[in-house]
Amino acid sequence: MLNLSDIPDLHDQLTVAWHREALEAWQRPLDPWSELVARQHLANFELWHTEDEARTPEATDADLARVKRRIDSTNQRRNDLSEQIDQLLLEKLATAGMPNETSPLHSESPGLMIDRLSILALKLYHTREEMERPDAPQGHFERNQERLAILAIQRNDLAACLVRLWEESLSGTRRFKLYRQLKMYNDPSLNPSVYRNS
Repeated sequence: MLNLSDIPDLHDQLTVAWHREALEAWQRPLDPWSELVARQHLANFELWHTEDEARTPEATDADLARVKRRIDSTNQRRNDLSEQIDQLLLEKLATAGMPNETSPLHSESPGLMIDRLSILALKLYHTREEMERPDAPQGHFERNQERLAILAIQRNDLAACLVRLWEESLSGTRRFKLYRQLKMYNDPSLNPSVYRNS
């Protein structure tokens, strides 16, 4: 459990599987850690494709309203899952008497880093897909080949930073906090556009 170095591979496996087979056929991982990371990645997967729907040129205003509501609810789920990842990691640290409250504070939590890794996995997949597009214009392959190289470096760097943060948190030389997103737009009591019109 809690092998953070395996996260990019898990994201890649899930991304490929979800593009090849119906989501309903997906079997969630059995261990709670992998299942949580997978559910958070699924939220990003759904967001990616829902946002594509919003950019369809023939989308009507009604389509866009429906898609926007779906984006809002999925994004809320994504943020909630990032917080749950951080909570689980902090609970794991607590069993070892960590975090060390005197160690330097890292500005970004693992849950947010894992969220960024999830998005990078989707960008890598779709960039490779664009490289293989048979009807692409001249230069499209080369442009996406450059993008793929940049994305791979960014993901490798971020994955290494995540592992290092976790190792340092376990050793007591660095710490992180759970930062609540406190989204307001989905809360009817905090969104003036909702409570002023209800």
